[in-house]
Amino acid sequence: MEKVQVDILGLSTSPHTNGAYALILYELEGNRRLPIIIGGFEAQAIALKLENIKPPRPFTHDLFKNIADAFNLHVNEIFIDELHNETFYAKVVCEVNGEIQEIDARPSDAIAIAVRFGAPVYVSEEIMAEAGIREEQKDDDESAETAAEEAIEPEQAAPGPGARLDELQSALGEAVKSENYEEAARLRDEISRLKSSS
Repeated sequence: MEKVQVDILGLSTSPHTNGAYALILYELEGNRRLPIIIGGFEAQAIALKLENIKPPRPFTHDLFKNIADAFNLHVNEIFIDELHNETFYAKVVCEVNGEIQEIDARPSDAIAIAVRFGAPVYVSEEIMAEAGIREEQKDDDESAETAAEEAIEPEQAAPGPGARLDELQSALGEAVKSENYEEAARLRDEISRLKSSS
């Protein structure tokens, strides 16, 4: 089965499902994108790791990584290999003592694990052909930047223009400390916007 390597473009709220997010994957050697609807918990787990925000207590995916490290289990890759009735299926390809195992998983959990191990993510060519969205070729830098900004648009309105970066970063630290991850994600997006506009 032909594999296409993808990476994470961003996360956005899903307009079709309450509390769900769209995880946008992009083809590394092409111009297709693959949106996958995932739950809020998995979206937070992915976003916090991408931003290198360490929660005060480990998430389930962090726990898996800690157990895997303790038993010398390595995640080689994630493979999104099936699509049935608009539901994606994935496999976590692991190696322990030279033996390869494929473990069934939801793509959201598999990708949350992948970002913790630095493992590559692949999608079957068949799924990319069926569910991928081809991007129009504009100016490459401009279209990638615009798409990334659109993909991480927060649910709530951003603070006023007078908000300072250090105040936002302090608020982000407090939100993580109190385990208010929705607020942390919103603050992270606002900080990213402020940094990119300065």
